Amino acid sequence: MIVASILVPVCAGLLLLLPGWKNRKNMCIYTAAALVLSGVLVVAALFVTKDNVPVTVFSLTRSLPVLFKADGISRFFAAVTTVVWLAAGLYSFSYMSREQREKGYYGFYLMVYGILMGLDFAGNIITFYVFYELMTLLSLPLVMHTRTREAVLAGLKYLFFSLAGAYMVLFGIYFLNRYANTLTFTAGGVLDMSLLEGKGGLLLTAVFLMLFGFGVKAGMFPMHVWLTAAHPVAPAPASAALSGVIVKAGVLGVIRTVYFLFGTEFIRGTWVQKIWLVLIMITILTGSAMACREKVFKKRLAYSTVSQVSYILLGIALLTPPGLEGALLHTGGHALMKCGLFLAAGAIIRKTGKTRVDELAGIGKKMPVTMWCYVVFSLSLIGMPPFAGFVSKWYLGMGCMESGLPVYGVLGAAILLVSAMLTALYLLQVAVKGFLPGKEYRGQQEGSLGVKRDEAPLLMCISMTALALAVLLLGMFPGKIMEFCGSMAGILFKEVAG
Repeated sequence: MIVASILVPVCAGLLLLLPGWKNRKNMCIYTAAALVLSGVLVVAALFVTKDNVPVTVFSLTRSLPVLFKADGISRFFAAVTTVVWLAAGLYSFSYMSREQREKGYYGFYLMVYGILMGLDFAGNIITFYVFYELMTLLSLPLVMHTRTREAVLAGLKYLFFSLAGAYMVLFGIYFLNRYANTLTFTAGGVLDMSLLEGKGGLLLTAVFLMLFGFGVKAGMFPMHVWLTAAHPVAPAPASAALSGVIVKAGVLGVIRTVYFLFGTEFIRGTWVQKIWLVLIMITILTGSAMACREKVFKKRLAYSTVSQVSYILLGIALLTPPGLEGALLHTGGHALMKCGLFLAAGAIIRKTGKTRVDELAGIGKKMPVTMWCYVVFSLSLIGMPPFAGFVSKWYLGMGCMESGLPVYGVLGAAILLVSAMLTALYLLQVAVKGFLPGKEYRGQQEGSLGVKRDEAPLLMCISMTALALAVLLLGMFPGKIMEFCGSMAGILFKEVAG
């Protein structure tokens, strides 16, 4: 089932890139059917596949098999990816109707989905690395879709930074291979302690390079600039997928590195953890501050992604059960929230042509469904109850307090609070001006921005509304997802203790 969930969308995307697709309706029906079938296969893999049973597909060398296996982490990321990919895909059928090269967009969109399934279900670091590189190469056309000069430059920046980060990871893998019992992901780590005497400094350098390399994809300072260049130029559904899922590939890589390869006890209290925490905290503040200053709507949301994804990295880097639980909760919640925010921004830009936040006064009166969805996503990202973001940030705060690092823990909690206030400032500014544009808009004639309604197309509204409801329901009834994330954290730290 895992192999099928990878091959079906990849093959469907390849077929879509072949010549002969001239009827747009048929193309959209085919893409929708492929997405639904792929989603069904993923759901089947989530429920049918047994835990930690490796399936070797082939071997690159005698000691480097390409294999897949399911565990709690892979199931969680595959489920999050599927929800976001289906929501953004449904939205695309309306949004892309005015775009050129629509067939190519759908083709690569399907293929990237299959590659992400390979990444999520990768059973060892070699398989993970292969699909990590494929993800970068196949998502590049989504960034460069419009073929404008700005899009091409942003795509090249995305490619350069992603490859640079991947090579850092590869360098770390070389050293890991020398001092590990296996390269297969194993809860608690794979290091052979009998080989580590006198090599601790070398291995710490290797783990730092891997964390920094995966951090590039997650938008961590100072390698975050690709993200703020790529997100604004891509089509809105591609931006939603990039922010909601692609950056999470870096997060998944970090989780696998810390909890399944090197182990938390090897990293805890070392210079690696401390420098990593400092970089994460700088990223949180930098992203929030730059978002406040940014006037281009989608670029403001891109800076927000820089900040919010580092919330997740903070929870992972604290090396505590509540921190990891908060990181997993925020991974799922942020994927839904930020996907929804980019879809809302795309709907506004598509209907009005306005790309700057200072041009959106009164937009709430014109597009009430879109803007109310935007408000739900914004309040959740800020961390207001009863939305999903509140629960994850609560656990992240607990993780800071229980980290055993007095300075870093207190500083991390303080930075989370400051960032939450900045998030409220840069997100709610749009909502307030959108619904309360001021006295200069009073008395405008029918047909003005503030009076006549001109909502986004139905499919776009359905996608945004479904995501908004999911964010609300996850915040009001978080029991199951909290139980799942808590059990994952418990299992990993139990393995460490064992």
